[in-house]
Amino acid sequence: MARVHDRAAIVTGAASGIGRAVAVLLAAEGAPVVLVDRDAAGLAEVERQIAATGGRAIAVAADVTVDADCRRVVEACAAAFGAPRILVNGAGVVRRTSIVETPEAEWDLVMAVNTKAVYLLSRHAIPPMAAAGGGAIVNIGSGWGLKGGPRAASYCASKGAVVNLTRAMAIDHGPQGIRVCCVCPGDTDTPLLRSEAAQLGEDVAAFLASSAERPIRRLGTPEDTARAVLYLASDEASWVTGTTLVVDGGGIA
Repeated sequence: MARVHDRAAIVTGAASGIGRAVAVLLAAEGAPVVLVDRDAAGLAEVERQIAATGGRAIAVAADVTVDADCRRVVEACAAAFGAPRILVNGAGVVRRTSIVETPEAEWDLVMAVNTKAVYLLSRHAIPPMAAAGGGAIVNIGSGWGLKGGPRAASYCASKGAVVNLTRAMAIDHGPQGIRVCCVCPGDTDTPLLRSEAAQLGEDVAAFLASSAERPIRRLGTPEDTARAVLYLASDEASWVTGTTLVVDGGGIA
């Protein structure tokens, strides 16, 4: 039987990149998935992809930095598939600037999308998840949540917060049968990574090539991270919580 069969899942950032790969893989493994993103057209495409392969999914266009939207996402999950048993906080944004280069509005945006959204959606998802007997939350961090990086102050701060928030959530909600883990990808070939080249004024091909300089000589794929998320969301990781799984081809090493 599929590893997450019939366990309702919410995946944010599901319209592209890692979030999309996670949603598609969870659906292939039998989970009904609530697809969440601000990109309604992108969500519709992913919903069609999942349906075409026999999976179940609904798209909910929402801004995960807004409390009312997060509540609406959880309510939509309950109405369509029952209480959420899996939550993947995958929405993310990056701004490649140092502290002195970062306008206050951009700092607030990065912290809201990358960190506050984890708090907001988890706050609404945890009570019904606990009432249903527990589940798994997987937060998407970053290698730069574990070490610093150049001209990415707000991003590093936000992802570092996600790593430690994961530990705190695991301690608080383990007694309710809820496991909370973090996956920290390295450079992964997504629209987000390609946007960094533009922000830094670098050639995209050269930027991606330099990003692949690690022991395993390639960029990550969204599917690399999705497989790690699937493991942590499944019963194969039933005694794993409060931990961070680095998926980066050896970059931090």
